[in-house]
Amino acid sequence: MRILVLQASPNEDGLTATMAKEAMEGAQAAGAETELVHLKKMKLEACLACDDGWGKCRRESLCIIEDDLEAVRLKMSDADGLVLSTPVYFGEVAEVVKNFFDRLRRCERAGPADPRVEGKWALGIAAAGGGGGGGPSCLGVMERYWAHMGLPVFDQMIVTRRSRDYMVRAARQAGEAFVKYIEEQTKG
Repeated sequence: MRILVLQASPNEDGLTATMAKEAMEGAQAAGAETELVHLKKMKLEACLACDDGWGKCRRESLCIIEDDLEAVRLKMSDADGLVLSTPVYFGEVAEVVKNFFDRLRRCERAGPADPRVEGKWALGIAAAGGGGGGGPSCLGVMERYWAHMGLPVFDQMIVTRRSRDYMVRAARQAGEAFVKYIEEQTKG
């Protein structure tokens, strides 16, 4: 069992990173092999909407931009489940997530992609600063990305500074439950 954890915050000691690490540790406690990818450390450019909006992504399920998209996509396709922990900015996922998922979903949905991330289970974590009011809309954005790429959702969580203490424990429990659920689904 392999779980890939995508962490989208530039702050490696903040709430988003803490939640990613806790979910990862929960998955490890359930026996999963895990890998953490810091999306902010990757070179991930924005979509160019080349060739009148659909280019190589539509023809070959590949992007013309030469950056880290395909490397992360390969890691995703090799995993059994994906965890995304993102800060909430203006009620949405972090910009690095938007750039990455906007391009990935074009490659995934346009043609015969190989490798493909479709069918991988997803666990989403929205770390909302301030009052946390943007958390629900961020989860809605995440859910649309999951749906566009054909990823079934195990769960989605919102954490704020106020809920940090108990949500850290919840993230660890979610990581463990996530692995157990995927194992059950693959047996049956």
